[in-house]
Amino acid sequence: MTALATPLPRIVVLATGGTIAGRAGSTLSHEYKAGSATGTELVQAVPELATVADIDVQQVCNIASSNMSFAIWRDLAGRIDALFSGDPGLAGIVVTHGTNTLEETAYFLNLVVDHDRPVVLVGSQRPATALSSDGPLNLVNAVRVAACPGSRGRGVLVVLNDQVNAARDVTKTNTYRVETFRSGDLGMLGYADADRVAWYRRPEQRHTVHSEFAAAKLGTAASWPKVEIVHGFVESDARTVVEALVAAGTRGFVFTGTGAALLSDVEKEIVQSCRAHDPGLAFVRASRLGNGRVLAHQEHDALGIIPADNLSPQKARILLMLALAAGSSLADLQRMFAEY
Repeated sequence: MTALATPLPRIVVLATGGTIAGRAGSTLSHEYKAGSATGTELVQAVPELATVADIDVQQVCNIASSNMSFAIWRDLAGRIDALFSGDPGLAGIVVTHGTNTLEETAYFLNLVVDHDRPVVLVGSQRPATALSSDGPLNLVNAVRVAACPGSRGRGVLVVLNDQVNAARDVTKTNTYRVETFRSGDLGMLGYADADRVAWYRRPEQRHTVHSEFAAAKLGTAASWPKVEIVHGFVESDARTVVEALVAAGTRGFVFTGTGAALLSDVEKEIVQSCRAHDPGLAFVRASRLGNGRVLAHQEHDALGIIPADNLSPQKARILLMLALAAGSSLADLQRMFAEY
């Protein structure tokens, strides 16, 4: 009697465009149009995927990720939750994405997806038409990681260059090199190697099913409060910038501080002045360095400026936006930046 073949794990690929779907007129050109190929075309171009998983493709959008929007984030989160809720047998989801804002989309989903099955974001540094494009192997590895039982419960993951990183920790660090995604001091979670997906650590911060920011509670993207980043440097005109943004309806600010994110006297005066006129404004301080924690500091704490721990400014912005959308108090914000 012939033994029945083990069915392949089922994976959904949600395609959003990016360099991985980019095309150029030359295999050597660094200029190309992102989002030129569809998700179906990407999958069909890699026949090896048929040996890894049973794949269904949905095209969410087809853009360069510099054009990513909150509305698309909201759509992605809703689709992911609906797919998992409607199909208990679905092994995981892969999101193809441009690398420029991939880390932001990954962290947003890490905070709002209400399931513990794997969500894996993947992109490439070279377009699909490039000589030695990294997209096909990255896509295969992303599908392998999404199908791996060991991926469950680790939050949203990012897979490129044979490495698996946590959405909270990872950032793009190089303009063109394929080893661009790094997790700084903390390091990656594991490798997607030829023999297996090898794991070495788990994220400790709250995410997905342990998060209080479920996608179902988010409302429409248009209703999310405005949060902006103010970059710190010598003699910046931050007062003019912040006052203009407050007048435009901004409710929260992340200061990208120098060094250990200790703000200048001018920046502290800006916070005091803004709070005097509107006590509901929220302020967070992150560091522009890329590594290390931002610690509590008595002078800043007295002004209600929240330390971002080791979150990058762009990720601190996302957490602050979701927290303000939930109506969080200053005490809530302090707790959230310690827990997420």
